[in-house]
Amino acid sequence: QVQLVESGGGLVQPGGSLRLSCAASGFTFGLYTMRWYRQAPGKLRELVASITSDTGSTMYADSVKGRFTISRDNAKNTVYLQMNSLKPEDTAVYYCNAPFRSDVWGQGTQVTVSS
Repeated sequence: QVQLVESGGGLVQPGGSLRLSCAASGFTFGLYTMRWYRQAPGKLRELVASITSDTGSTMYADSVKGRFTISRDNAKNTVYLQMNSLKPEDTAVYYCNAPFRSDVWGQGTQVTVSS
């Protein structure tokens, strides 16, 4: 079955960086678009970044554009989110998702940006 396991979160000071990873299994990873979402306390889950399977085209939410970079390694069935210049408003639980199975979510990884 489809499984997604996020890791790499933690506590970081404003202006710092983190690299999140999402290990996927149960499907042919290289054939599908992958996305990162986040959900802050009391807020709806929002799309942060997306990367296609074929050309590797990317898209970003305006709030993270220029600071976050999504990438993928199809040989490792893993999608990454490099987060730089972190702000307190980036604090959230971060999830990866494969749109073809939008019902499947991992446990998420907590990112806390605070001094």
